[in-house]
Order: sequence, then structure tokens, then C-alpha cells
Amino acid sequence: MKIGILGAGHIGKALARLLAQAGHQVGISNSRGPDSLLDGTQTLRDLAYALGHGVKAFTNEDAARFGELVIETIPFGKYMELPAVQVESKIVIDTANYYPQRDGQIELGGLSQSAFIARHLPRARVVKAFNTIQSAHLESQGDTSRPLDDRRAIFIAGDDQEAKDVVTGLIEQIGFAAVDTGSLADSKVQEPGTPIYGPDLSARQAREALKQSQSQQG
Repeated sequence: MKIGILGAGHIGKALARLLAQAGHQVGISNSRGPDSLLDGTQTLRDLAYALGHGVKAFTNEDAARFGELVIETIPFGKYMELPAVQVESKIVIDTANYYPQRDGQIELGGLSQSAFIARHLPRARVVKAFNTIQSAHLESQGDTSRPLDDRRAIFIAGDDQEAKDVVTGLIEQIGFAAVDTGSLADSKVQEPGTPIYGPDLSARQAREALKQSQSQQG
């Protein structure tokens, strides 16, 4: 599968490496382009080369066009930079979390963070995933040799079951297990500040923790 990753931060880099290792064609991007400096010395093109496995460097728009599936990892406050036209009809994995102290005050209108992103991308098939795990854990804790119930859980949510099934497959390919929290509206249960945001849980543990969190919210 061709996968475009929007954003070259820690999560974006980790997913690019893992998914390329799993055999996918991966392109990673930022808004400034392949030859822009990331840290004063390294360009995005340099980063893509260092990630290996044929990872390519793109602008956000080109990565969105390239990907059959697109993963957005840019800070929540920059959601207006997401290329809505280029992701039409595509599965978009939303990894972002809203932190007002970083992103500024954004009126969500009562929506979950992912439902807000989906409103900006009205023709995309948005699935929330990879927002509750640290990049270092994403890099190190995947283990395809373990039974699914014993793997580190990745919480997912979405309104399109077929899209969630595709994302579940990707999660399993890189050694984790997907635990479904429900619709995009339900994804509030996996946002920052909730009981299941951050803990290192196996899939078995995560399902139990999710039940407890949902019952408390209910």
C-alpha cells in the first residue's frame, strides 16, 4: 500500500520507519518541502534517506496525493494546513491531540477532537489512532510474535467500519493490537486527560480499562 504521512515529528518518523519495514511504500512530508531544514542541518530529504526502506520526501499536498491511505501527524492547531482536496475518499488516520497551551484556543463546538478534524476533511474517511502512545514506545514495543491479546494496545475510533478494519490491519502488521473505542464522537474517551490516554496496556487490559472508563462517563 502507498502511505502518505503528513508531518515529520516523532510519531510521523516512527510510523514511516515501521510501515516501510512492513513492506509499504511510504512518503513523509512537511509544509515546507523536501529540501527545507528540519533542525538546522538535516533536510526532510535527508531524514527520508536515513529512515531507509525507500521512504520518500514530499510536501504535504504531494504526500496526500501519493498515499492510498494518509496519516496526519501535524500539531492539532495547524489543522488548516491539512490538504482536504487531496485526501477525498481516502482513509485518513488522525493521530493529533489538542493541547490548548500549545495550539491556542480552538472552539470545538462540542465535537471530539477527531470529529472536528473530520469536519475539516468532510470527504475523507477519518480514523483516530496512534494518539495515546509515545513515539519511543511505538518504536520499541511492537512485537508480531506475541498473541494479539498480549500486544500493546493502540486505541482506534471511527465512523467507517471498513476504514477501521484497514487501520486495524496496519496496526497488527507493526506488532500492536487495535482496541476499538467506537465512533468519532466516542473518541473523546481516548483524548488527553482520560484514563486510557497514555498507560502501557495490553489489548486484554485495554478492553477492560475501556469498559471502566465508558461506565464512568456514562
